[in-house]
Amino acid sequence: MQIVATALMVVLFKQKNFAIGAGLAKSEAPVSAFLGVLFFGTSLTFLGWIGVLVGGIAVLILSCPQGFRSISINTAALGLACSSAFALTSLWVREASLSLSLPFPHRAAWVLFIVILLQTILLTSYLLLKDRETLKQMLAKPKLVVMTSVASFVGSFGWFSAMSLQAVPYVKTLGQVEIFFTMLVSFFYLKESIPRKDIVALLLVAVAAGLVMWQ
Repeated sequence: MQIVATALMVVLFKQKNFAIGAGLAKSEAPVSAFLGVLFFGTSLTFLGWIGVLVGGIAVLILSCPQGFRSISINTAALGLACSSAFALTSLWVREASLSLSLPFPHRAAWVLFIVILLQTILLTSYLLLKDRETLKQMLAKPKLVVMTSVASFVGSFGWFSAMSLQAVPYVKTLGQVEIFFTMLVSFFYLKESIPRKDIVALLLVAVAAGLVMWQ
């Protein structure tokens, strides 16, 4: 399912207003909340629901520089499909982790190992059959591939560990704090200006994170 979500994200990049679609794709928290409650027995507190929804609104504000009227039906559909696929992946990861009678963090590590193994087999097989040129380019830059893989593994282990301990919507909402750090880097290091609208959205992200942490 994660491969499907990533493929949908690539399709979004080809859209004229891909930033909006990407923002919708990042709205995993509210989507995972609704899917979790409906199909996975997830329970959220009142403050938890408020935090998840506030975080989702913040992401949409950041992703719509020209307002919500600029969202096309096609882009919105792709974005929601992408976020649903990512949300289902996270929910299934949590279910798989909880089904193992192992202590933390061993259960998260085993689930991550199986996921990476399956993805490696599927994607390598696809490249061997359909796109060997890309595989050759990757093999020509082993250092870059290894560094990217290690960074991705560390990030994934953090996500999988968190989702084995707490409900997915809470984890995804708190994870939106990365937007705040990205903005700080762009402002102080890249010397880019931050519009007032984005500052409001960042404050909403902070509020959402606070509600989720203290619910």
